[in-house]
Amino acid sequence: MNTVNVGSADNQKTKNKVIFVMGATATGKSKLSIDLATHFHGEVINSDKIQVYKGLDIITNKVTVEEARGVPHHLLGIVNDSEEDFTVDDFCHNALEAIYAILKKGKVPIIGGGSNSYLEKLVEDPTINFRQRFDCCFIWVDASLPVLHERVGKRIDQMVIAGLLDEVREMFVMGADYNRGIRRAIGAPELESYFMVEKDTSGDEATKSNILANAIEEIKANTRKLVDSQLGKIHRLKNELGWDLHRVDVTSVYEKCGKDAEVAWEQQVLKESLEIVGSFLN
Repeated sequence: MNTVNVGSADNQKTKNKVIFVMGATATGKSKLSIDLATHFHGEVINSDKIQVYKGLDIITNKVTVEEARGVPHHLLGIVNDSEEDFTVDDFCHNALEAIYAILKKGKVPIIGGGSNSYLEKLVEDPTINFRQRFDCCFIWVDASLPVLHERVGKRIDQMVIAGLLDEVREMFVMGADYNRGIRRAIGAPELESYFMVEKDTSGDEATKSNILANAIEEIKANTRKLVDSQLGKIHRLKNELGWDLHRVDVTSVYEKCGKDAEVAWEQQVLKESLEIVGSFLN
């Protein structure tokens, strides 16, 4: 376990500023984090507990080089051991190091990701004293639940087309521990039953197809459960711990498609977010 180094910022007279982009899976946190970084000379710190691992880029929905648009990302794919436990303390230690490194370059730290237990530990732990050292701006990217649940299903279908099966197959090990490391990612345990029968030449192809279809539906169902859990934790941070969250509604974006969705993002989501962050930084 790493010991968090509080650094020299405790003695500073003016607090440095840190932006948090929060939200459930599939709300557009990564896109908004990158948009804000390009506008405000920032760098992104990943706070997704599965994206810290190397590999499974499709199933964990890591940003691609093209999507990052040249914005540096920290804590993304930094753990090579697929079974290593990356704890909340590990996150806090690495996140603080990244914050100070970004500030040293005169840039703005933007923490983005869906692992709210990581964020709560970082901000609320009395041994870290985060709020005494940094001013925080919390942006909550949110959408109506029916729209978000529908988007989850569509996104997983896109992942399958993009090669999700091949990606998970490469890491498949019969009897693997799905409670450790990167194998905790939704999609890995659900596909085990399919991979176990996939190469059985004596098996019925229709049965195999049915097992695969059920596994994909299970991935969708478990991802929707994750969304519900994430939202519950965000409401707790807001209502019980008093976090001042700026809710940005992306529902209208995901009710559209193509160019119309892009326009809705620019005119509604991004415009409002730029106003919030601009006011915070100034």
